[in-house]
Amino acid sequence: MSAAPLPAASPAEDAPLLRQDADGVAVLTLNRPAARNALSLALMLALETELQAIRQDGSVKVVVLAASGPAFCAGHDLKELRADSSREHYERIFAQCSALMLAVTRLPKPVIAQVQGMATAAGCQLVATCDLAVAAAEARFATPGVNIGLFCSTPMVALSRAVGRKPAMEMLLTGDAVTADRARELGLVNRVVPAGRLAEETMALARQIAAKSPLTLAIGKEAFYEQAEMGLQGAYEYASEVMVRNMLARDAEEGIDAFIAKRPPVWQGR
Repeated sequence: MSAAPLPAASPAEDAPLLRQDADGVAVLTLNRPAARNALSLALMLALETELQAIRQDGSVKVVVLAASGPAFCAGHDLKELRADSSREHYERIFAQCSALMLAVTRLPKPVIAQVQGMATAAGCQLVATCDLAVAAAEARFATPGVNIGLFCSTPMVALSRAVGRKPAMEMLLTGDAVTADRARELGLVNRVVPAGRLAEETMALARQIAAKSPLTLAIGKEAFYEQAEMGLQGAYEYASEVMVRNMLARDAEEGIDAFIAKRPPVWQGR
């Protein structure tokens, strides 16, 4: 039986981001439902700040990124973008978005997107950036910037690393939305579940991962993204060194000894 989801977080209407922790899992909830959780500067900064705090929080093993309301994330806040037409304003917004995406990737803890409704433009980018994604069957994904004269260039970075080149280019050039099932076929999401079970299924996955050695998760996540940008020989050389470093860790000794002795491991995170 799947683990139950966390109870709903207490409302905080003025807070663009909510956080709730339980069982080693921190749930961060985008909380701008009236704006379809568009990534305003305030929301992006709040999310990056919370991820930096979680980096130092030993009680958190896994992060779930969820959203309030019917949509996951509509991308950048277009009203905020158009409020100031200066280069400096645009540079600040896109630099903050890039910093947020890098914070997700560089966090030494897995991040799982829990997606309901639409995830468009930078919202689709956020899903593609997360390590894993669970989507409701009704979820849709799109990079529709081309339809309003603004090519989804920064979403393209994450999208093209999550799916193949041809599917990524089709999404970017047409702006068409893809279904949750198609997103799973492309590798943009891992699992598609009924909407009524989205939180439950996501939390079950998060708790399963949170039961692993936190040190091993951190080593593995960092190595995954590092080797992905290397040539084949360099990737093997790097991965071999990571394996050696991992083998020298106390948790690897404990895990192997526990497996041989047929007992549950006791992780120490070192």
